[in-house]
Formats: sequence, structure tokens, C-alpha cells
Amino acid sequence: MDVLVGYATAHGSTRGVAERLAVGLGRAGLKADVRPLEAVDDADAYGAFVLGSAVHNQTWLAPARKFVRENLDLLASRPVWIYSVGMPGALRGPWKRLGPMQAPVIVRSLPAGLSYRSHELFSGVIRASQLPLGGRIRFRLLGGRYGDFRDWAAIDGWAAGIAAELLRA
Repeated sequence: MDVLVGYATAHGSTRGVAERLAVGLGRAGLKADVRPLEAVDDADAYGAFVLGSAVHNQTWLAPARKFVRENLDLLASRPVWIYSVGMPGALRGPWKRLGPMQAPVIVRSLPAGLSYRSHELFSGVIRASQLPLGGRIRFRLLGGRYGDFRDWAAIDGWAAGIAAELLRA
């Protein structure tokens, strides 16, 4: 079965997550195609979808929302998993509790009618250069720290779970 591991990224962190997911699916014997969602020409060519986006202002980037909106009927007939890449791992102290609370807000912002098997919120990479001055000030006031917070073990585990589910079908 061909699986699309599609992504929308702003600075490359989400692409790295997508590539890692595809490696995990490939390890299980599945053929995974990693592509930016705006470059997918024939979504009908895939038997399953793992779709994700960077999160800005608690919502997916426009190319990911557009792909989902334009392919709702197709996605309804195939297995779909979704993931978001944000900054929960970058928060510290009392603000750390806010990170996981983003997940339901992100999902509610997706096009209505999207059916999926599970959603994961992963932490990504955040650098000072990615934020405007006001954003850097707010980020630091919230106890944020810069760095690469991708949890490769969690990403690998999720990919293995998806692969197991697809191979059982």
C-alpha cells in the first residue's frame, strides 16, 4: 500500500518529522512517499495518509488546511492519521501544562468533516530567528527556550503503531 506522508512546514522542522515517519513506515515494509502537501498532484494514488503541519497561532498552515479541504471526500474513504508540530516541549515551569492543551484547539481549527484515526502533537524546533521581536519577548516571558525538541522515540513509536494498523487491515 502506498502511504502519503504529507506535510506543511515553515522552517523545516515538520519536514524532518515527516521524513522520520516515512522511515518508520518503510521499516515495516510499507511504501511511504514524503511530499509537501502543496506539491501533491494525485492524492487518489495513495491508499492511506499521514498528514501534518507546523502549528502557528494554534492552527495548521494554509497549504495543509487547503489540501484537507480539497480532498475531504477522498480522505473519508481511506485511513488517515494527522500530526501537528508545535512548541509544547519548549515551554517550562507552569506554562509547560499549556502545551498539550493546544491539541484540541488545533483539531477544532481543521476543516469540518475530516475523519482520522488519531492526532499527535509533536514538539519541533524553535529558534529566536523564527520569531519577530514581540514574539521573542512573549516566548521568553512564557518560559520558552530555544532548541530542537523533537522526540524521535515518540515519532518512531507512532509510525510503528500506524504501520501495525495498516498491515493488520
